Amino acid sequence: MEDDVTPGKGNKHGADWYRTLVEELNDLATVVDTDGTITYVSPAVTRILGYDPDELIGHEGYEFVHPDDRERNAEAVKTVLSNPSESETVEVRFQHADGSWRWIEATMRNRLDDGLIGGILLSSRDITERKEYEIEVRERAEEYEALLNNVEDAIFLIDVTGADGDLKFEFERLSPSYERQTGITTEEVRGRTPRKVFGDEQGAELEANYHRCVNAGEPISYQEELQVGEEARFWQTKLAPVVTDDEITRLIGVTRNVTDRVERERHLRQQNERLDEFASVISHDLRNPLTVAQGRATLLTEQAESEHLDPLLRALNRMEAIVGDTLTLARQGDTISETESVNLTNLVGKCWATVDTDDATIEIVDDLTFQGDPDRLQHVFENLFRNAVEHGGSDVTVRVGRHGEQGIYVEDDGPGIPADKREEVLEPGHSSARGGTGFGLTIVNRIVEAHGWTLSVTEGTDSGARFEMAE
Repeated sequence: MEDDVTPGKGNKHGADWYRTLVEELNDLATVVDTDGTITYVSPAVTRILGYDPDELIGHEGYEFVHPDDRERNAEAVKTVLSNPSESETVEVRFQHADGSWRWIEATMRNRLDDGLIGGILLSSRDITERKEYEIEVRERAEEYEALLNNVEDAIFLIDVTGADGDLKFEFERLSPSYERQTGITTEEVRGRTPRKVFGDEQGAELEANYHRCVNAGEPISYQEELQVGEEARFWQTKLAPVVTDDEITRLIGVTRNVTDRVERERHLRQQNERLDEFASVISHDLRNPLTVAQGRATLLTEQAESEHLDPLLRALNRMEAIVGDTLTLARQGDTISETESVNLTNLVGKCWATVDTDDATIEIVDDLTFQGDPDRLQHVFENLFRNAVEHGGSDVTVRVGRHGEQGIYVEDDGPGIPADKREEVLEPGHSSARGGTGFGLTIVNRIVEAHGWTLSVTEGTDSGARFEMAE
């Protein structure tokens, strides 16, 4: 009669068959007795954990389990021993032969049905890569939560579903900052489209930007107006796509409330419009009759003698200077939107040539190139040079050079400006020079500010006045 080789019958052929099967498996097979001592380890242990089987047999398995995982491992063993028909799967860190820790997923079963080997059978596999990935994902999720919960800018997440021609956008989540600034909560919008949340008109505008981002396949930035509650707010938004398996599945939006800035810019535009109107009135309604008066006064000096004519001409000329400076002040304070490369030496030379400098000397200490509006900057340097000559005398020395990284200074060796007067000299109408309009340094300050720079007045190298322009 032939031997029965069916596993579970307890004969030699059955044991050999079973052992061959276990040894050929990629997973690690281990048998431990009821007190935890390892009685068998399959050859896969060398590939997975770097040990020869004999190095583990006779040792308690707990010795190789990470201390933080031993309690969890012991609970699984206890469950299997108390419930013979049950199996337990546990994930623990097991020490590799090189001393490192490897994550092992072990499924425990209480003894084999054939009774050939007693104790507990563990079928284990190395899941280190999976666990490391899970840990990385969890850490990123925690970082993401921290960012979402603490960043000042408002953040919103949009789910993208559907085909290219029929995309659907639904709100997934809002950051706490978004909720605080709008009064809208995640619970109110989750799973709803922009049209359902903000109405057809505003929702269509939002979806148009979402479509634009999907079509671009890259981040986009834009400014939008959104009605929130009873008021309209302006937002500067950056929208970025999230790609999964070569498809955009989500949009992440970061938006900042810029209502104050927009309203401030609108107010400035209105001010500039009024200034333009004012400049137009001065230019046409005042300058024309002033020119006529100057011409008639000049003719009178040629036809008659009077002690009143010279003072009259001086007064009319002063009025002309005031009108000119007022026009410059009104037209040069607008924020500069377009700049070009400006060479300091060339600009200074051009401005110095247009000012009546008598015997004054100009020294260009540093040469540099920067971005600016050369036409407006010409007013800056001409006024500063004229100011130096008026206060420092005809033989004053003026120096121009680099201040800091990209700043510029203009200084002279004149009498300087007292510390308590340095802010006043930039105010409209302030002049210490006889016949001055008081607008020269105000114009300088306005043009500097229009460039996004700051003008500072301080003491020069030779105790004169020094004007520093820097971002």
